[in-house]
Amino acid sequence: MKLRLWPKSLIGQLVFAVAMMLFVAQAINFVLLSRGQKQQVLAHGGGMAVARLIDAIERDRRGDFRRPRNERERHEARERAEKLVISDQPPPMPVGAVRLPDLAAYVEGLLGETNIPAAMVDAWALPPRERQRLRRPAFPDRAVIVVAKVGGRYFAVRTRIAAGGNRLQGFLVWQTLSLYLLLLVPIMLIAYRAARPLRDLTRAARANPALRDAEPLEEEGPSDVRDLIAAFNAYRGRISGMLSDKDRMLGAVGHDLRTPLASLRVRVEQVEDNVLRDKMIASIEEMTAMLSDILALARSGAGTEARERIPLRELIGELAADYQERGKDVEIGDIADAAVLARPMLLKRALRNLADNAIAYGSRARLSVVTDGTQARIIVSDDGPGLTDEQIRTLIEPFARGEQSRNRATGGAGLGLSIARDIAEGEGGALTLANRAGGGLDAAIALPVQA
Repeated sequence: MKLRLWPKSLIGQLVFAVAMMLFVAQAINFVLLSRGQKQQVLAHGGGMAVARLIDAIERDRRGDFRRPRNERERHEARERAEKLVISDQPPPMPVGAVRLPDLAAYVEGLLGETNIPAAMVDAWALPPRERQRLRRPAFPDRAVIVVAKVGGRYFAVRTRIAAGGNRLQGFLVWQTLSLYLLLLVPIMLIAYRAARPLRDLTRAARANPALRDAEPLEEEGPSDVRDLIAAFNAYRGRISGMLSDKDRMLGAVGHDLRTPLASLRVRVEQVEDNVLRDKMIASIEEMTAMLSDILALARSGAGTEARERIPLRELIGELAADYQERGKDVEIGDIADAAVLARPMLLKRALRNLADNAIAYGSRARLSVVTDGTQARIIVSDDGPGLTDEQIRTLIEPFARGEQSRNRATGGAGLGLSIARDIAEGEGGALTLANRAGGGLDAAIALPVQA
């Protein structure tokens, strides 16, 4: 399974991008602050140590550290021994002391700048029990011993360095959380304000354009989004106008063509040759039926019939009874107890087209209904030879026929499946064709279940 980190939605992409950039910025800020703090610690602790070392070296050269002669000098020597040790051997370090090479290098550099050559400089951080007695909890620090070998003698002085690494990390954590709160919340609100009308626009664009009773979308959101919604409303209005013009034109064409066909039928019935008369009447009836199919295809989804809650068990029963009364081989299979919201006349026409195809090409039709909780599938099955994949892809297109003759009893006009598909899509569903494993074809109309 491929892990997808980049979100798909506009809000998710904005929030993710800002969060990542803010994280990178805070990481850079942490590195820079850590380096600055380290330099500050070295400058404070190293500078104090160098000052004490220089003072100790100069006083040792002058002989100020002579043997104490009275009680006051002995007291001063004891206090000085806590901060300064001068010996000919390296002073011992307590157990648990940690070497600080960065501080040692910094002190050695400062001594070199003051023309005091040191043969060796070392620095040690004392363990907690060896720290000085003076503690300042608000500013935690660490006791450090710096040892320098100058002129064959070892000078060891005490100093302090700040120990605020945890304080810096805590500060950056709270700073990052505050920035996330101050930046991401307004960005999420702005993105939501822009994304909500876009989602409404997407739903409206996916709706069937033949449904001309849809209300115009409310123009809201940023100016760019409002302009887009206004353009979409105008575009949908133009489509609605063109569809209305098409319906008026088709109504006129249907009326103008049916009238001469009816007149021609009356005149043909006066032909004395029975064989010729029957052929001419069959041709006129085929032209009339083809005209009805073409008008039905052009008008599918554009009728004025209102949607109703249709119990499928009753619908299938009425449809099968109508075929059986006419002597057609139509059976009823398993019918799930479900209802859909659709226009009854259009849905019946779509199912009749599928049943007619099943009877014509597959000997008989069997009607059944199955549900999966959200969709109901009305299946029309036949016992025919089935279809190839290429035929399944092309037969739902207008004027496509599985049988190539123009005989309406066999080939037809090739509009039945196209009409059924357009009706199914106009009701919010879909038409699918699939071969059964045991032979035959299943033509199914899937519609959302109506509670």
